[in-house]
Amino acid sequence: MKKASLLIVALLGLSPSLFADEERRFLFVAAPGIRNYLEFGGAGILVFDMDKDHAFVKRIETPESKTEKPDNIKGICACAATKRLYFTTTKKLYCIELVSEKTLWDKALPQGCDRMSITPDGKFLYVPSFEKDIWNVVAGATGDVVSTVEPRSGAHNTVVGLDGSKMYLAGLKSPLLTIADTGTHKAVATCGPFSASIRPFTVNAAQTRVYANVNELLGFEIGDLATGKKLHRVEVSGYDKGPVKRHGCPSHGIGLTPDETEIWLCDGHNSRLHVFDITGAIPKQTKSIALREQPGWVTFSLDGKWAYPSTGEVVDTKTKKILFALKDEKGREVHSEKMIEIHFKDGIPVRNGDQFGVGRAK
Repeated sequence: MKKASLLIVALLGLSPSLFADEERRFLFVAAPGIRNYLEFGGAGILVFDMDKDHAFVKRIETPESKTEKPDNIKGICACAATKRLYFTTTKKLYCIELVSEKTLWDKALPQGCDRMSITPDGKFLYVPSFEKDIWNVVAGATGDVVSTVEPRSGAHNTVVGLDGSKMYLAGLKSPLLTIADTGTHKAVATCGPFSASIRPFTVNAAQTRVYANVNELLGFEIGDLATGKKLHRVEVSGYDKGPVKRHGCPSHGIGLTPDETEIWLCDGHNSRLHVFDITGAIPKQTKSIALREQPGWVTFSLDGKWAYPSTGEVVDTKTKKILFALKDEKGREVHSEKMIEIHFKDGIPVRNGDQFGVGRAK
């Protein structure tokens, strides 16, 4: 069919480039991505077409999704260059080949798994143990553990800097952020202490600032990654703290818009996203967006056009309006704290985003 189409194009004197597959954008959403709750999209990797109003495309089955009681997904990451997608459960790290969609391997890692991150070249994943002492440094090709980092902080969240030179490691039991060198796999510095244990966090592209949720705070704190000092504490105004369904933390979820002009912050009790302008010396609260459930995460499309809270809405970052809401093939609401953007051209992955809302300003 493709040869016949090209022949017709040639006979008509048209350019073949007009018929080349364009780069297409898809959102890969891991489920169950809210604890082990199957009501929010079932189990598997759900794929949505970002260029067609985020319509459901397909569900990729995995060995974990086929079990009787699928474990909750703890993290997701990908590398377009190596054509691989990875996800963790509390016990295992899984590797999927993005073209064939086959699971290449799964590995049970020492002390379990949590939310990991990957170097941009796909060579190494830093996989936190399940709230224990270590991060396992894993070879992206084989899943073999090649090193460990041991902050003894209650390993939990991991963010790679945009250039891949540093990994930022936060635990549930420490107010200090550990900074590891990905060339040596050694801890080289810390940032903090913050006012309480660090929960979700993000860093800017220059890796000079960290924006962190901490326990007991409806808001966030800012750290200087160069000096290691805490700079500011920012509290949400106009809303009260209250009980939350999950995470035990008033604000669990924070992201930088790719242009680094805004921080978007999750508020579980009030089921809202709060937006802060960070272009000035002091962050300024500008907007609050009501959501359909309690959010526990937020990230962004690579172009910065859309915000993705874990409640499954797609929010226009310019107008702050909700445009779409993710649904699976059965019409169920899809909620997940683990999602990632991947671009394909001619069926081959060519670019990917990150599960964290990291800054991308150059």
